[in-house]
Amino acid sequence: MKNEEQARFLFGISLTDRPKWQQFLICSSGFFFGYLVNGICEEYVYNRLQFSYGWYFTFVQGFVYLALIYLQGFTTKQMVNPWKTYVKLSAVLMGSHGLTKGSLAFLNYPAQLMFKSTKVLPVMVMGAFIPGLRRKYPAHEYVSALLLVVGLILFTLADAQTSPNFSLIGVVMVTGALVMDSFLGNLQEAIFTMNPETSQMEMLFCSTVVGLPFLIPPMLLTGELFKAWNSCSQVPKPNQDFFFLDYYFLG
Repeated sequence: MKNEEQARFLFGISLTDRPKWQQFLICSSGFFFGYLVNGICEEYVYNRLQFSYGWYFTFVQGFVYLALIYLQGFTTKQMVNPWKTYVKLSAVLMGSHGLTKGSLAFLNYPAQLMFKSTKVLPVMVMGAFIPGLRRKYPAHEYVSALLLVVGLILFTLADAQTSPNFSLIGVVMVTGALVMDSFLGNLQEAIFTMNPETSQMEMLFCSTVVGLPFLIPPMLLTGELFKAWNSCSQVPKPNQDFFFLDYYFLG
């Protein structure tokens, strides 16, 4: 089993028999298209509809993930890891998503995306401390990552002077998301390393199921649960359709 290549499916269509370059082209094109639509929808929802509820947004997104995974045919019988394997991963995953989406209420999308693109540095640093990885990188890679962060700082200073939607609160929130991302990527890699039979579908399914309860306390403490529910009930029908499209392309 460990030496066998995992079957690849996209919307129920098998890609396994296609050449590697076609698999890569199809999947990478789909990724960039989905990410583009995701960015457009997120900024529309937060800045045009003024729906600034990151924890609730992530909560609903989790159920959409589960629905799509169910349509893909995944069941718990296909799991190869115990549920407890995903507790830490789920906590940082939901925290990262909630803070990232909530930061859009205080930052424009390009600024947020620039911040998120620098997660390579915290991921590299944390990779040296995660059990099962203990990864070390050469000095020139740390220098490259540091230069990336310096570029971000210069971009942020310029954006703070010109953007009408820029707040220090958003910077703090997206920085917190970066800290959680430093654990997230390494924890995912550690699970795949310790058990190569783990599928990406299992990873997404289990981290979502285990992670959804972690979103309830912040939703209650911030009052988002009831505010967001009331806000959704007031959105006109066309905007509700657009809102669902945003959830569909998240990822």
